[in-house]
Amino acid sequence: SSKVRNLEVQGADDVAVLEDCVDFSLAKTISKTEEKLERGGLPDCLDEDIIPSAGNEIGAEAQIRFLKAKLRVMQAELDSVVCECSKKDDENQNLKSRLKDIEEENTRLQRTISMQHSQTEKYKMLSQEANKRSEELQQEVIALGKVLQ
Repeated sequence: SSKVRNLEVQGADDVAVLEDCVDFSLAKTISKTEEKLERGGLPDCLDEDIIPSAGNEIGAEAQIRFLKAKLRVMQAELDSVVCECSKKDDENQNLKSRLKDIEEENTRLQRTISMQHSQTEKYKMLSQEANKRSEELQQEVIALGKVLQ
């Protein structure tokens, strides 16, 4: 019963873009980055984490190919995280549903326990009255037995 989300991937200049993702626009991010590149070359924030030290020796096209490859890897990781998040959401919904069912069952059982407790008290009182009446009748039988003798 869990939903399986269809994560369709499109290629745009060797870049995977999720159609399913509404809030995140990879195309906008890429265009902003390209605008920054056109205005001032590569940004200063490209350090060893993004482009290795050999990156300074390669040309702009190679750097762009490297960044696009890195972007594809990051997109694949994002797709994986989105898929995992979707699975966790489905699991969470299933657990919420189970919790609701269990709480309803608990409420029903509590009502049953309460009803059985009141019936038990009722039968205890009836039993006590019956025992009292039995003792009275035994006393009466003893009295009548004495009268007959």
